[in-house]
Amino acid sequence: MIRFVAVILSLLVCLSPVIAQQTSAVPGLLKSLAGRDDLKSLKTIIVAQDGEVVAEEGYRGHRPSESTNIKSASKSIVSALVGIAIDKGLLTGPEQKIAPILKSDLPSPADPRIGDITIGNLLSMQAGLGRLSGPNYGRWVSSRNWVRFALAQPFDAEPGGRMLYSTASTHLLSAILTKVGGKSTLALAREWLGSVDGFRIDAWSRDPQGIYLGGNEMAMTARSLLAFGELYRNRGRTAEGRQIIPDEWIDLSWQQHTNSRFSGDAYGYGWFTRQIGGEEVHFAWGYGGQMLYIVPDLKLTVVMTSEQDGPSARTGYRDALHGVLADIIDTLEVD
Repeated sequence: MIRFVAVILSLLVCLSPVIAQQTSAVPGLLKSLAGRDDLKSLKTIIVAQDGEVVAEEGYRGHRPSESTNIKSASKSIVSALVGIAIDKGLLTGPEQKIAPILKSDLPSPADPRIGDITIGNLLSMQAGLGRLSGPNYGRWVSSRNWVRFALAQPFDAEPGGRMLYSTASTHLLSAILTKVGGKSTLALAREWLGSVDGFRIDAWSRDPQGIYLGGNEMAMTARSLLAFGELYRNRGRTAEGRQIIPDEWIDLSWQQHTNSRFSGDAYGYGWFTRQIGGEEVHFAWGYGGQMLYIVPDLKLTVVMTSEQDGPSARTGYRDALHGVLADIIDTLEVD
């Protein structure tokens, strides 16, 4: 037994310099990104492995401690709040129908299919209602009542059918959380996630009725987004072992429920999934390139924040960020 322990210790001693060498290469990799023309929008990157920050870098005067609008990456936070609400018995589960909860805001007459929409449909962008993102976003947020406007959209697909990415779907979840929780979504987030070390929402926009915008216009620091990502990487538990988000909700959030027709990526409950650098990666993605990546097999969490002056998909910038993650993975992996 003593000899076995000695062998293990010897192996760890041999491996330590290799691991340290790989880890120490990450700061240099991040610094080298400053000169790349395709990454001029990049503001910050934080790389953490097994709960420890390996490297962080700010570009062109930006810092990981500054607050930034994480845009649609906030959809993953709304998803977490829904999972907690289900765990607390405020909602019955993903199959719960939304019409009885939002009955005061339903159109009259209403398309009967509105009664088929579930909590899960909203989370996976399969409600079937016309999209209120992209070119339709402006007219939606210019309306007097965002919830009623969203529910009054004509159906472009059947509930549970193809993915129709729409920030209005996540906003309906915020309205639902407000109704069943008896307080604002921001208050619920602070109550339910406030004990997570480093997590904080600095600012969040509201609709004309005072409902916080589910899935957009949420400001937090890159470090705060990292703290949220670490909560998911740790299967809903804090570093101290306290269960905040149910373990099974992590699986449901990362499970493929549909696919994006734009990227082909799998989509769960507020999270995308794809292969990057030979690893399965779950990620939250916000307009302009606000990214939260989780690579479970490598115990890796990576945050990237960017300027918000243009889309990241059509320009190829999002793919460049995926490429940076692939480089980080390649640097950290030990053969």
